Amino acid sequence: MNGEYSNKRSDASDICVIPGWNSSLESAFSAYKGPYIPGRIAAQHKTVCNILTEKGEIQAAISGAMRKVGKQPVVGDFVVLLDQSDINSYTIVDILPRTSCLSRGSAGESSEEQLIAANIDTIFIVTAVGNDLNVRRLERYLTIVYSSGARPVILINKIDLAENLPDDPSETIQEISDMADDVPVITLSALSNQNLEKLDPFMNPDETIALIGSSGVGKSTLINALLGHDIQKTLSVREDDDKGKHTTTVRQLFLLPNGTIFIDNPGIREIQLGDSSDGFDRTFSDIAELAQNCRFKDCTHQNEPHCAVRKAVDEGFITQKRFDSYHKLSDELAFQADKAEIGLKGIEKKKCKGIALARKYIDSKGQR
Repeated sequence: MNGEYSNKRSDASDICVIPGWNSSLESAFSAYKGPYIPGRIAAQHKTVCNILTEKGEIQAAISGAMRKVGKQPVVGDFVVLLDQSDINSYTIVDILPRTSCLSRGSAGESSEEQLIAANIDTIFIVTAVGNDLNVRRLERYLTIVYSSGARPVILINKIDLAENLPDDPSETIQEISDMADDVPVITLSALSNQNLEKLDPFMNPDETIALIGSSGVGKSTLINALLGHDIQKTLSVREDDDKGKHTTTVRQLFLLPNGTIFIDNPGIREIQLGDSSDGFDRTFSDIAELAQNCRFKDCTHQNEPHCAVRKAVDEGFITQKRFDSYHKLSDELAFQADKAEIGLKGIEKKKCKGIALARKYIDSKGQR
C-alpha cells in the first residue's frame, strides 16, 4: 500500500485494525486455533501477495493445499495466515467468507470465471467522454457488477474536455442515465477536481469501493485526486484517441484518509459476462418487467404472438438498439452456460478416468 496503511486506530489505542474488518469476520476467524493471524489482500503478484495484517503490511505465498484445490485469493479477500514470523515467513492457508465477488468470464473456450476483486460494497464503473462513452459497453459492466453483489455507480470522467469534442456528449449521457434507471450517474473531472464532492455519499469509513473501466478513462487519476497526492502513475492524454495511456498493471488496494478503501484495477479490454444471469435481469429490468405480460411464460421475444416486449419496441418505449443488445447479451450468457456445462462434464470425465486407473492399478497389485 505504498506506506498508506497504518495498523493502529486513529485514536492511538493499542487495538490493531485491518481495513474493512468487522464482527462477522472476527467470528469466522475465531474457528482457527493456533499460530494464525488474519489479513487482507492488498495486491497480487506472480508468486506472492501483499497483505495488510495486525502486524502491518507483509508478503505471503499461497499454501500448496490451497493451490491443489484451486482456491485463489484476490485483492480485497480476507485471508487466514500461518504465522511463522520467528523465521520471517507467512503462508496463506484459507480465505474467509466473501460478502461479494466481482468476476468476468474467460475469453475463448475456457469456462472458468476470472475473479477480479472481493468484499466490495460499491463499484465505480468509470468511463469518459469521447470514444469510450458507449451505452452498450456500460450495459455489460452493469451486468457483471449487479452479479457481484455490490452497488454500481457510473462515473463519466473528463467532462472538462466535452466542449472540445467534435460531438456533443450530452445526448449520450442522457441515454446512459435512462438506461441506468436508479443507478447514480455522475459526471466529473478527476484531473480538475470538478464534481468530486458528488462521490462523498459513497465514501464511508471501512467500506470498500472498486474501480473498473477501460484503459485510459482516468481511474488512476481519480485515485490520486481522492488521496490528495500522486500515488498511481498516469500519463498524458493521447491526441489521436483522447485516452490517457494506461499505466496500472496490478490490482491494488488503497486506504483514503477518511478510512474508505479503494481497489484500483487495470483497464478491462474485453468484458466477458461469464455466469452473470442474475445481473442480466437487473440490467434489463425494464424488459424483464414487460415480459411478465407476454402470453407465453417462455417467450423469447422474437416471433411469438402477443409479445409485450416486441410491442413496446414497436411503440417506441424500448429502443431497437437496447432490444438488440438484450438479445445479444442473452445469447452470450447462454453460450457461457454451455461452456460451463461442458467444463463440468470434462472435470467429471477426468475424475472417472482417474478412478478407473486407480482401480486398474489396485487389481494389478492383487493379481501378483
